[in-house]
Amino acid sequence: MEFTELIDLASEKLGGAVLFANDDFFAPKENLLKASAPVWREGEYTDRGKWMDGWESRRRRTPGFDWCIIRLGLPGIVRGVTVDTSYFRGNYPEHCSLEGATFDDLPTVEELTAESVKWIPLLPQMPLAGDSQNHFPIRYDERITHLRFNIYPDGGVARLRVYGIVSPDWDRLKRSGGSIDLAAAENGALVISCSDMFFGHRHNMIMPGRAANMSDGWETKRRRGPGHDWSIIQLARPGLIQSVEVDTSHFKGNFPDSCSLETYHATDTGADADLSDLSVAWTSLLPRTKLHAHTRHYFDRELLDTDVASHIRFNIYPDGGVSRLRVYGKLVD
Repeated sequence: MEFTELIDLASEKLGGAVLFANDDFFAPKENLLKASAPVWREGEYTDRGKWMDGWESRRRRTPGFDWCIIRLGLPGIVRGVTVDTSYFRGNYPEHCSLEGATFDDLPTVEELTAESVKWIPLLPQMPLAGDSQNHFPIRYDERITHLRFNIYPDGGVARLRVYGIVSPDWDRLKRSGGSIDLAAAENGALVISCSDMFFGHRHNMIMPGRAANMSDGWETKRRRGPGHDWSIIQLARPGLIQSVEVDTSHFKGNFPDSCSLETYHATDTGADADLSDLSVAWTSLLPRTKLHAHTRHYFDRELLDTDVASHIRFNIYPDGGVSRLRVYGKLVD
């Protein structure tokens, strides 16, 4: 799987934040993790210079480089980053590098900027291209909670995306003793494939909170032939499913007519890529059920008895949009 298909661990939707930057004279550090794509405003200036949709430091006149510290929204194993320099043409950094650190609590800015912090190299100093999507794979297999993003020597970056595998605090989740959302991105779930996501990305379905609007859900194009759309979700951990929520909020003229759910228990984790094959024997969890516009649907008594599940297949008929899918259950070791 390409690393850009994984969850953006630094996303502001997940609670990611730029906690400190040594310089953000021209454009604020907070822009770096915006969920929206960067934009250009022709002819717009502030009292400090050209308005730019990104993080931009002033021109450096002394030795050194500029940097910022990021708290990941979800701790995890970083598999790659995209350094987006869109619209930065004569003012982008020549190089960048990335370092990581892991904390058990929430350190203060003073603690994060202390010389005693042991930053681990994740990405060596790499050249950047201006007005481009710069993709860099990362090979480091330990859990990371904070990043230090360095640019050489100065300049502007529109967005930083940090893709990886979510690594939640399982001891804390187990201590809760109750049901958890096995399909939540914050617990480590991942939508590994889908039939289509023309209007809305498949990962939107498993994001925290309620959808902000229609663009914040999973939505397929209008189906003109036979069949139906679907997505396959790798649950955070194998579990026994107890209830399901299908939320069509904001989808009023384009919600699916109905949906169904199926389960599968993969004993071989390497089989994920083959689960879309028609030969896979899925077990019915929720028979095809009518859906309504702009509605939160709850299902528990309607669910069929099933065994432990590691994956679910969510089918929508024939097409349309769903803002959130919640799959509540108990963990099985």
